Amino acid sequence: MKLKLSLLALLSALLIYSCGEDGDPTTDFPEPTVTAPSVIINIEAGSGDHTVDFAVAVANGLTATYTATATGVSLISSASGNVTGNTVTISYTAPATPGAASITLTVTDSEGQTAQATAVISVLDEVNEVTIVSNITSDATWTADNTYILGGRITVVDGVTLTIEPGTVIKGQAGAGANATALLIARGGKLIAEGTAEAPIIFTSVADEITPEQVASGNFSSPNLDPTINGLWGGVLILGKAPISASNEGTDVVEVQIEGIPTSDANGLYGGNDPADNSGSIRYVSIRHGGTNIGAGNEINGLTLGGVGSGTTIENIEVVANQDDGIEWFGGTVDVNNVLVWNVGDDGIDTDQAWSGTLDNFVVVTPTGHCFELDGPEGSAQAGHTIQNGTIVAGSDSRVAEDLINVDDNSIVDLKRLQFLGVVAGQRINRVTAAGVTFEDITIDVAPEDLASYVNGDVPAGVTAGRNLRADVSKLSWTWAAQTGALEGL
Repeated sequence: MKLKLSLLALLSALLIYSCGEDGDPTTDFPEPTVTAPSVIINIEAGSGDHTVDFAVAVANGLTATYTATATGVSLISSASGNVTGNTVTISYTAPATPGAASITLTVTDSEGQTAQATAVISVLDEVNEVTIVSNITSDATWTADNTYILGGRITVVDGVTLTIEPGTVIKGQAGAGANATALLIARGGKLIAEGTAEAPIIFTSVADEITPEQVASGNFSSPNLDPTINGLWGGVLILGKAPISASNEGTDVVEVQIEGIPTSDANGLYGGNDPADNSGSIRYVSIRHGGTNIGAGNEINGLTLGGVGSGTTIENIEVVANQDDGIEWFGGTVDVNNVLVWNVGDDGIDTDQAWSGTLDNFVVVTPTGHCFELDGPEGSAQAGHTIQNGTIVAGSDSRVAEDLINVDDNSIVDLKRLQFLGVVAGQRINRVTAAGVTFEDITIDVAPEDLASYVNGDVPAGVTAGRNLRADVSKLSWTWAAQTGALEGL
């Protein structure tokens, strides 16, 4: 009997164990996630109601609730509720006074797991906007405590100086054709725009929410526009009295109308006979989201330099997401140093009409036209320029340049110490037989056996395969591109 009872107990234990093995296993669900906006949200004191979106992810099969808490702002009616979809929108009201604020969203799923994230809000003084709707006909100073709105094509006329303080933000209204917005420095006018690495001067679109307070805090990135959005306004044009090489039906001319400005505007003339002409001083200036079209194939460059003389100082320039070229020279003698051209919609660097200056220390990142479009003289005057110490990123996963270097048969340019990175099949250095073009220490980051496929013709002696970074990117550490990591590894 005892043996039977023992066997019965053993069988019962095995039965219980077996039932436990066949039961539903415990499921481990991943924790929810909450993501707040990655940038500081800027709002004005007393500006009323606003919203902020949080991205939320909850495991399949689970439900979740959310709770929001705030400091510095007042929540309206969405402080708690059920999570539906992948976004939770929280409504809040701006306070009457400036200061720091935040909203924290906590999500709890039906397994009791939680996650949270915090949106950081900066409540700013009421923005002081000054809209400029007419030409500048007497000396003027634009200060960093205002945001200046270009209400059209604004010209600094002959004999007048416009001074722009460090940290000032200038925004162009939307407009195309004859209504394209731009800042034009006419021959004889001067622009003194001397920003600093700590407080650059920003030219951008009215669609950009960047503020002088944000610039003063050291954050130079747009809070709402991607660095690829272009064509939202015009650009900056500086015109001078230095020589150009141009012609009209085979006859040399001293002055011509700059592209991007209607021929009806005589302030668009450039060129002359003063190589040392002085159009001012432009330092630590970022020009963004421009290049609107004024006519078929006639867009405005980020920075246009027409007949600008050697008495002008231009250095530490950033051009971001311009629909046309980054910088284009039309003759003139001015030198330009420490330049970044990032994500432009046409050529990175474009030269015309026998510009005879030097571009030194620069980076060009993923234009979609030519990396370099280097045209020759258009009249009988012959002069050339030097482009040196540059790093060029010709392609990325999302953007690819049309080609590397494009010149005319009569181009005159010395190319020195240039590094091409990110090159892809089909990109080439063209017209290497142009007599006036020299190549010195140009490296392309490809295998030596593939080098010939990136040159249209025989490979010049000064062009080799390899990687030898040229630009001193420390001089560009102040730029939006640097702050977002776009210059890492260069």
